[in-house]
Amino acid sequence: MRRIGILALLAVSLLAGCSKHEEHAGHTSGAATESTATTATSTAPDTPAATLPAVTFGNGASGYLALPPSNVAGKKPAVIVIQEWWGVDDWVRAQTNRFAQKGYVALAPDLYRGRTAKSPDEAHELMRGLPEDRAMADLKAAIDYLGRRDDVDPQRIGVIGWCMGGGYALALATVDARPKGTVINYGRLITSSDAITNINAPILGNFGDADRGIPADDVRKFGAELTKYGKLGDIKVYEGAGHAFMNENNKEGYNEAAAQDAWGRIDRFFDRTLRANMPNS
Repeated sequence: MRRIGILALLAVSLLAGCSKHEEHAGHTSGAATESTATTATSTAPDTPAATLPAVTFGNGASGYLALPPSNVAGKKPAVIVIQEWWGVDDWVRAQTNRFAQKGYVALAPDLYRGRTAKSPDEAHELMRGLPEDRAMADLKAAIDYLGRRDDVDPQRIGVIGWCMGGGYALALATVDARPKGTVINYGRLITSSDAITNINAPILGNFGDADRGIPADDVRKFGAELTKYGKLGDIKVYEGAGHAFMNENNKEGYNEAAAQDAWGRIDRFFDRTLRANMPNS
């Protein structure tokens, strides 16, 4: 019963996430098509996704998988990359490729099952229509899939998300103990003590103090709650940064200085939580 209660609270929180009126007015999705191009495997950052086969897992789930260079031997850490509300578009695939180039097996689950949005209105519609239970099942299946791969160390899987995906990253951390580190980039937060006490791994958060959807006071309160319950949390609020400040497609809100700093924090965080004491690391 306690698990059902937590999931219900998370569903309410996620649906209150990136709203149609948040700072996406100057944001283009970066999506090339609204087709199966969102589900592919890549071993090189510039390989066209549409020409590659789909990676499937779970009960009808699929995603974009990017692999490290072939000269990276042995079992590797892995990262689940959770989409913004636009879907698994070019930008999400680029971030997935970035992790692969750094030596991670990186998987972006396609929560929209092949669809991407081209406008905030369409993104809002897709997000609102996403079944929460199916999305969470897809994310858990993604962990299952990575954990079964011969090239992945199942004890070194992390999760990162932006916007809607940041909220899902946090939600996953409260119901699944397998991720060893979770990064939330301006994703919807939780206040339930039951959910927070279920977090078992370190949390890194990057937020903007000018984000109209996630007030800085709420972010600081969340950080204090993590501390209160003895959780390892590193939460930073960037002065002058708004929502989606890490995405260069957000023409009116991209903040290069904050984005670069956030990426440095993310890389160091995964180095600590996923790479520490690895052979040849």
